Amino acid sequence: MDEVSGTSWAQVEQEAPELAAAVRACFAVRKHATLATLRRDGSPRISGTEVEFSAGQVWLGSMPGAVKARDLQRDGRMALHSPTVDPAEGDESAWAGEAKLAGVAVEIPPDDPADTSHRFRMSLTEVVHTKVAGDGLLITSWHPERGVEVRRRS
Repeated sequence: MDEVSGTSWAQVEQEAPELAAAVRACFAVRKHATLATLRRDGSPRISGTEVEFSAGQVWLGSMPGAVKARDLQRDGRMALHSPTVDPAEGDESAWAGEAKLAGVAVEIPPDDPADTSHRFRMSLTEVVHTKVAGDGLLITSWHPERGVEVRRRS
């Protein structure tokens, strides 16, 4: 898998539709997700960002010259964490969970040359959904080379 033609969201939806639906639901609970990028020195940086699922892809946008955009232009490796909502106390198993995506962000040039904003398409390497199940966690993940894996942690 190369960073330009890597795994699309459409492939995840096709290979793991239940996981894809749970992940989309987690990202839909609030507008802003948390993006992790790498600074020039290799240390992590987190930023708020909006996420769009459309045309079989996961998209990130950024204002012109934003630090997170410069991070991604230099090194596209990134991780994205969904917004979260606290479970109702005493009813933790009703919690919808949290989702994480990891991969490489590839900048896509705008159609309009006057547009100076940044738009990135994610090439996915990992999709994870975590939720409470009984007295532990149910972690469902998908990787391009391994498919879906389910783990329980107590």
